This record gives sequence, structure tokens and C-alpha cells, in this order.
Amino acid sequence: MTESTEPPPPADVGTSPIDDDVPAVGDAPAVDDGPPPIPLTEPADGVPPVLTTPAEFAEAGRVLAAGTGPIALDTERASGFRYSGRAYLIQIRRTGSGSMLIDPIDHPDALGPIATALDGPEWILHAADQDLPCLRELGFRCAALYDTELAGRLLGIPKVNLAAMVEHFLGLGLVKGHGAADWSRRPLPADWLNYAALDVEVLIELRDAVQAALVEAGKETWAAQEFAAVLARPEPAPRPDRWRRVSKIHTIKSPRTLAAVQQLWIAREDVARRRDVAPGRILPDSAIVAAAVADPKTLDELYKLPVFGGPRQRRQAGRWMSALETARRLPDSELPPRRPPSTGLPQVNRWEAKSPEAAARLTAVRAALTALAGEVNTPVENLLQPELVRQLCWDDVPSATPEAVAARLADGGARPWQIEVTSAVIAGALAAAPPAE
Repeated sequence: MTESTEPPPPADVGTSPIDDDVPAVGDAPAVDDGPPPIPLTEPADGVPPVLTTPAEFAEAGRVLAAGTGPIALDTERASGFRYSGRAYLIQIRRTGSGSMLIDPIDHPDALGPIATALDGPEWILHAADQDLPCLRELGFRCAALYDTELAGRLLGIPKVNLAAMVEHFLGLGLVKGHGAADWSRRPLPADWLNYAALDVEVLIELRDAVQAALVEAGKETWAAQEFAAVLARPEPAPRPDRWRRVSKIHTIKSPRTLAAVQQLWIAREDVARRRDVAPGRILPDSAIVAAAVADPKTLDELYKLPVFGGPRQRRQAGRWMSALETARRLPDSELPPRRPPSTGLPQVNRWEAKSPEAAARLTAVRAALTALAGEVNTPVENLLQPELVRQLCWDDVPSATPEAVAARLADGGARPWQIEVTSAVIAGALAAAPPAE
């Protein structure tokens, strides 16, 4: 289970616990008052062979179709090593079928039998939003989803990574350690394959234990609606101005220097895409900023900068110099602004100056939702999407009755359970919000 290495977007300055980067409810060190977990160091039936050929895929599809119940899946990618987010290994397990390790790289067009077997049964994924895109890229269709990580959040479990969940619900200690490895490497080491197989070894049992806990907590409907929403969510649109995510770009004040960063980023992106290598391995962000600030006019000046003097960078030197020259020739009217045009709400730390009434509403609603999150033992960001809360408070809801708030939440894409749980609380907070001074 490879975790994404893309840094999260910066949080609003001065935000409260309603924001996305706030830990889940109960994120405090757990009291260790139970027996130690039983180590789970290898699959009960051994590590399955890696399937690589069309004939093996056809047999895997037949065996999967003969199994029963939901299908546990996981993928391993090469985030931080490759440009693409493709799956380099797929782990599958089903009752009656056992576990399988699928290498889709050499014959991606021969995966049809496996895709056919997967189309229909429920998929069990842990953090589905990480795995669904690369599985869909291979032509796999998910008809019904069960996300054990998301279910753990709704239950208020302090830690929801797979190892913590397996220990919490099953009392097993899952061996971890290769999630951030370069899974594009071939052949894959034996200990990596053992790690990968363990990711689905008890995922079906975990799903059953989590579901029982959801039923006991009265949250099974919540979970079902959340799973359906994840499954129906469209792929996110590409981020605009992705070059502005270069580290330390905030230190640059000159539009001309920003243009140099932009052009170097574009050049690096082109090389990374063509070679399927993570951009930071082509040229680190620090080197982009250093070159943009120094603005070398000759190759000798470029070689004197950190990173650019190495043999690998010397081979690409003409590309970097061309990017810098493009930035120097841009007319002033085409230089990028220091800050991109705003396309959404102001940052929360500016609300007080721009709209004191909205700031007062947001403070009141956040406090009410934070208290509610504690009562229902669910992270506040799962109770309601933080951006929806901000939009509602910015726009205001005239005659903020529970019915009016419910209608606004529905228009914003809130799930029925979220509307049912939060609309009256939000309406009360809006009504009680003090007027701005």
C-alpha cells in the first residue's frame, strides 16, 4: 500500500479544528491495557507467486470467479520514483480463491479475465481514494466499495492506518515497512512480496469486524453513504498553476524570477513525463529556485550552482538554459503575478477584514460542529466537508432554519446522514452567532 508523496496544500492560517489537516477525534496516545498483538509476519499459505503472463491472468480470473464473498484489493505504486501513478503490483484475495499477486506491467491488455471477475463483487480497499485511480486505469470496474480506513474514521478510531486497524480489531501485529519503496523495480525482492501479500491477508476479516462495530454504533448507514460517495466521485481536475507548488517559491518576490521558476518547472515536467521519472529526481525544487534567483547567462555560471555541476545535470544543461532564456524574453504583460488570481473564498485569516459577519458565523459554526464531533465520536472533517462549511458561512443562510440549512447542505453535496446530523446544530449556531462589531 503505497502512500502518496505529494505535499498537502497549505492550510488556512489561523484555522480551527474544522480544517482538513486536523487529526481525527481521539487522536491521542492510546492506553495500552490489553494483550500485545500476535505478530503476523507471513501469509498463512505462504507468499503466492507473482502472475505475469496472459495465461496466468486467465487462470486467475477463473479462480477469482469461483470464489465467494467480497474481494480484498491493494496496489503498490512507485510514488517518489515514477512520474505516473500506475500500479506496479496488485494484491487480490477472496474466500475460496486465496491470495494473488498480479504484475500488470508487461501485459496490461491481457487483464480482461481478472477485470471480469472483479466486476460485480464488493471490493474491500483501505484508503480507496489512493487505489481506485490506478485500478480504473487498468480497466477494472468497482460496482460496490467498502473502505476500511474511512469506516475507521467514522468510528473515531485514533489511528486508521492498516497496521493500527488490524491490531485494534483483530489483535494482530502486521509487518510493515516497504510502502514507500520503488515498486517499479524488477525483480521484486522476496521480503517486499511478503509485505504486499500481508496487506490483503486479513482485509476480509477486518471488514467484517469493522462492519460489526459500525452496526453497534448505529453508523452503518453513514458508512454506506460515504462509500457510495467515494465510488461516484469523479477524478479531480488537474490543479491550476501546479508550478506554484515548488518548495520555497514564497521567498521569490520578482515576477521575472517567478517566470524563471515557471519555465524551469515546465521543462522539468516535460522530461519527467517522457521518462516516467518523479520530477524531483530529474531536478530538485531547490535547484530550480537557485537557478531562477541566480539567472545564469552562461553554462559556466550554471555549472557553479548547486546540483547543476554534476554529470547528469550537465547533459540537460541546454534544456535548463533554454528555459531561463524563455523567461528572460517574456514581455512584462505575460509575467506571472506574484499571487495567482483568487478563484474561491478568501483565506480564513482574512475573513475578519473582508466580512466580519461571515467570520463570526464561521467561528460559531466551527465551535458547534467541533462539540458535535466529540458527541458522536467522529472527526469533524468527516461530519461535514470543511470547504462546504466555509462556503455556507461566507454566503450566509437567510432565516437559518434547520430546513433551510439542510437545503443548502444538499446543494453543496452533503450526504443525507451528514445533513440529518448537522443541519439543526448549524442552524442553531448561525442563529446564535454574535453580530459583527
